Amino acid sequence: MVVWERLIRFEASDGGTYFGQPIIQNEREDIASIADSGELQAAVIEGDDVFADSATVTPNVKKVHKLLGPLTSSEVPIIRCVGLNYQKHIQEGGRSPPPYPSMFVKPAECVADHDSVVYIPPLAQEEQLDYEGELTIVIGKDGKDISPRNALDYVAGYTVGNDLSARKWQRDPAYAGGVPQWCFSKGFDHFAPLGPSIVSTVKLGDASGLRLRTLVNGEVRQDTDTSDLLFGVKTLVSFLSQGTTLKKGSLIMTGTPSGVAMGMQEPKWLKDGDVIEVSVERIGSLRHRVSFTAP
Repeated sequence: MVVWERLIRFEASDGGTYFGQPIIQNEREDIASIADSGELQAAVIEGDDVFADSATVTPNVKKVHKLLGPLTSSEVPIIRCVGLNYQKHIQEGGRSPPPYPSMFVKPAECVADHDSVVYIPPLAQEEQLDYEGELTIVIGKDGKDISPRNALDYVAGYTVGNDLSARKWQRDPAYAGGVPQWCFSKGFDHFAPLGPSIVSTVKLGDASGLRLRTLVNGEVRQDTDTSDLLFGVKTLVSFLSQGTTLKKGSLIMTGTPSGVAMGMQEPKWLKDGDVIEVSVERIGSLRHRVSFTAP
C-alpha cells in the first residue's frame, strides 16, 4: 500500500524539512540512536501524500540534522485510544477484561514530535502526571466495516506513542465525578508524542511479539511485549471501523502494559524535567521531556 518500508520526518542540514526513508544496515538498530550520533541519512520521499502509491522514494539522499515526529497534527484526523488492553495492566488496575475493546479519543492537537519538550498545564501537574508507552497503529487509507481478515490492508504501519495522562482528572471523583472520564484528562495539547519512525506492515505484519519498554530518567518502568495484548491489531482495526470510517492518517494507540505510575503502591508520578523514553522493538525509541514551565 505504501511505497516505503520505513518513514521518518526530519530537518536536513540545508534547513529544509522532509519525509524520507532512513538508510540503515540493520533493521534492529535504533533510528533515534543513529540520528543522535549524527550518522543517519535518508532518501527523500516526494509526493503530496506519503500514504499514496504515487509517492516516490527518490535517490536524493540527505543527512538528518534533526529527527522529528513522523506525522504532524495536521496530518492526523484523530487519535483513537484503547484502554485496558494489556492483560497484566488490567490486573494491576484491579479491573476485569472488557468483552470488547474500550475506546476513547485524543484530539489531533495531542501530537508532538520525537525529542520535543511537552509543556504540562498547571491543572495536570502535581501528583498525577503519568506515562503510558504504546504501540500505535497508523491507518493508511479510509475504511469502514473492515473485516479482521482484511484489516492489515488498511494499516500503513506502526509507530511508538506515549499516552500522557492526568490521573486526577481521569479517576478522582472530586475532579472526574462518579464515572472515570478519559478524554479531557488525556487530551491536552502535545499529550501524544510520536516517533521516531513509522515501520510498514511489510516489515512488521500484525506487530505481534514486539518488546515494548518505557524508561523515566533511565529507570525501566514498563517492559513487556505485544503478545500480552488482549485485542490484537486486526481485531482493533476491524472493531473500531464498524459503523465508523477510519480516515487515512488516523492513529490507534493500542493500550499500555503494566508498570504505569498509577498502578504502583507508591506512585512515581512524572515531575518537571523528567525524560521519558518509549521503545518498541524494530520501530525505535521515542524520547521527550516534560516541563511544568510555559515556553
